[in-house]
Amino acid sequence: MKQTHLKISLTPQHTSWLVIACLWLFLLLLASLRPLSLPDEGRYADVGRLMLISGDWLAPRLNGIPFFHKPPLLHWLQASAFGLLGVGAWTARLIPALHAGFMLVVMYGAARTYASEKFARDSVLILGSSLGFLISGQYVNHDMLVASWISIAIWCFGLSFKPLDRVDVRLSLWGFAACAMGLLSKGLIGFVLPGLVVFCWLIWTGQLARLKQMPWLRGLSLWALISWPWFVLGQLKYSELFNYLIIGQHFSRYVGTDFNNQWGAWFYALVLLIMLFPWSLLILQDLRPFNWLAHWRTQRKNPAHHFESLLWVWTLSIGIFFTLPKSKIVGYILPVLPPLACMGALAWQKCKSQGRSEHIFTALLVCSLGLSGVLNWQAGKYSLKHSSQDVAQVLRCAVSVDDKVFVSGGYPYDLPFYAQLQKPVWVAIDWEEARREQIDNWSRELYEGANFDEQAGQVLVPLTALEDPDTGSWLIAPNDADLSAVSAQWSVFVKGHAWQLLRAQPAMRSNLESPPTAQDERLNRCQAQGKP
Repeated sequence: MKQTHLKISLTPQHTSWLVIACLWLFLLLLASLRPLSLPDEGRYADVGRLMLISGDWLAPRLNGIPFFHKPPLLHWLQASAFGLLGVGAWTARLIPALHAGFMLVVMYGAARTYASEKFARDSVLILGSSLGFLISGQYVNHDMLVASWISIAIWCFGLSFKPLDRVDVRLSLWGFAACAMGLLSKGLIGFVLPGLVVFCWLIWTGQLARLKQMPWLRGLSLWALISWPWFVLGQLKYSELFNYLIIGQHFSRYVGTDFNNQWGAWFYALVLLIMLFPWSLLILQDLRPFNWLAHWRTQRKNPAHHFESLLWVWTLSIGIFFTLPKSKIVGYILPVLPPLACMGALAWQKCKSQGRSEHIFTALLVCSLGLSGVLNWQAGKYSLKHSSQDVAQVLRCAVSVDDKVFVSGGYPYDLPFYAQLQKPVWVAIDWEEARREQIDNWSRELYEGANFDEQAGQVLVPLTALEDPDTGSWLIAPNDADLSAVSAQWSVFVKGHAWQLLRAQPAMRSNLESPPTAQDERLNRCQAQGKP
């Protein structure tokens, strides 16, 4: 009896798509292995959850209070994902993970068009296995969204100029659409940075005159049609939206000196070295001080070198743009990962031409994937030390619909998300002092948001609100908080890693002790969940 063997033969292109799929699945796996990180992931995950609950798709809300630090694309997509797949940390991370996948796929297509299948696949392996991609790609904030749309816009515009006799109108329009999505992702940088990169690249390569070939009327109309409606509707309802979001959160943060995370000019060079390690070693060893500049001066207008010029202009222009302000955050520099990954692939091509073994590339790949897994594990351990997840799960079990929940001494961003609270918590601190000090922290996010909606801001209460709580009220505070002034009114219900859950002292029973009620038994079961 003859045996038939099924032989599956993968084409080079199929192999590349399989590589992309495996890297993205690894990203999704990492996304399922750690709790929400604070403050960003707790904050943004709950904003999307509240948007789903409230049905208010115009104003993102933090603890029920308008939150206009960024445009709403992340929150729209998260609320939609929660509605389809349920509320959870992994679902919240699915949106940045999808955008990371977009970034990878579009880079692959562009690199294959400019160079070759093997080069494109090497670029995918470098970017898709890097620390920056695998960690930031499943981190819940706006950075991966805007980085993805910025890179897509640059690739589209760059490829639209590849034909030397004309501009590809279709690709240009896709670039304008990506700029609109970038604007909705995080604001002005969504279209300013693609414009900056493409403009500088066209100057460098002597193609500036070709700008007149672009479909400006159709492109700008498409850009406005996609991105403007939310800004217009928001401004009509909230008259200070433009001043707060554009002037305050964009220009003031860029030129201001009183915001957090102030670092020197060296910051992003170090960040990129780590984000792409060990691949960054490939790029560094390929650099020849001053030689590449001389090469550019003689070859920069040669169409054969336009792709490499785009990579360098892209990296330097965005790198310099984010180095200028004093306030620097790691995620800002994500848009330069794709060109650097391509530079790494170019450097590897040179290494191979010098006789280097393919095993070196494999070793770097395994090292990069391993480092990402270890860092993800360590990030999870660190997050648990500061998370309120443990007390939130007890609160979710114990809280009743009519109970009041207070927080004081800080704001546990992940608590409403993990506890699945349907109503805002009451935040009790000295708000007069907070407004006077103007510190760039959680309290400023809340009281500035309350300026847009005074009724929603009523949950911001003074410390005196803790002195006479209603029976059945709950209080969450840091373990090291000084609660001596109100200790007679509250008793510790359960203590977690970083936060404690207290319950308002119940009314004194009569001398004849009544038997425990069903509610008492339920609370005892909930309390037992939080005990080690």
